[in-house]
Amino acid sequence: MSFIELCNRIFESTVALYHVTDDVDAQVACPYEAGTIEASLWRKNWIDAVQWHLEDIIRDPAIDPVAALALKRRIDRSNQDRTDLVEDIDTYFREKYADVAVLPDATINTESPAWAIDRLSILALKIYHMREQVNRSDASAEHRAKCQAKLDVLLEQRIDLSTAIDQLLDDIAAGRKYMKVYRQMKMYNDPSTNPVLYGNKK
Repeated sequence: MSFIELCNRIFESTVALYHVTDDVDAQVACPYEAGTIEASLWRKNWIDAVQWHLEDIIRDPAIDPVAALALKRRIDRSNQDRTDLVEDIDTYFREKYADVAVLPDATINTESPAWAIDRLSILALKIYHMREQVNRSDASAEHRAKCQAKLDVLLEQRIDLSTAIDQLLDDIAAGRKYMKVYRQMKMYNDPSTNPVLYGNKK
């Protein structure tokens, strides 16, 4: 099994596991050993699944404004957790390929492996929920047909993205490409760089 096949298998099973309870507050134990790349991939997709549904909830036009603010802050924290985890996964790749002899004409990719895998995780959620729309018994035939067409595109996109990530990892392993991990350095979460936060200390 290739690494990307492993990713897709973990993402698909994690999305299905989330929907057993379909509860953003559900406490579910990771089925993989702590500290493994499998556990990181599982946690990454679990965060994405919870956040997907938080984004649904906050768009309820009848939501209480106070509850909406609390939810927005929870989404912000989730985004930071997601970013931190992507960077952890990239660190795994850097360590895995640390001894590769980089070729003189090697090039850098536009995105790191983990940020591409981040998109693969989101795709698993899109596919699950679009398939849900295709199978809706209360929706019109027209709605289901439109969603089926979208589902077909998403499935093709997953194949293409999986192939591209596989090729990128092969290129890094062979020294044809090299990678760097650029920390996101998000300023709005940092009380020393967000003027609204450090300004309130005056």
